[in-house]
Amino acid sequence: MDQQEDFAAMAKASIDSTLYMMLGTADESGGPWVSPVYFTASQYKEFYWISSPEARHSRNIAQRSQISIVIFNSQTPVGKAQAVYMSAAAEDLNGSDLERCLVIYNGRFPDTAGHGVQDTRLEEVCPPGLYRLYRAVALEHWVLDPHASPDRRTPVTL
Repeated sequence: MDQQEDFAAMAKASIDSTLYMMLGTADESGGPWVSPVYFTASQYKEFYWISSPEARHSRNIAQRSQISIVIFNSQTPVGKAQAVYMSAAAEDLNGSDLERCLVIYNGRFPDTAGHGVQDTRLEEVCPPGLYRLYRAVALEHWVLDPHASPDRRTPVTL
């Protein structure tokens, strides 16, 4: 396996084994905001989560769809971190895509996985429900290169 394949495998393993991702959003004036959200990934390119449209990160996405994402295991010992960084475009889902994407979101873990996640019903993510289903499409992925200087991110294709 070459280095690019090693990095891709590392990134996929991080995404597959992590329950939460960090969303980096910005308001209309560029003020940053970071939020952890439970997520489901599809093909390592599309990332889904459910949030209130009133949450600060949701309001920021409504104003500015460009976001950043970081997925990492916060329990990893210092110096052994593996993280996946992404630039992405995010949106509040509605219309014909909503039902298909909700199936993807609900499919991450079976009820027996013990994570406390229950299937979300369509009416819960449609008005007047309290939540919405969001999707981010990753535009670029990076990982930390363990052989380079500290905090050196290397592009990776997933």
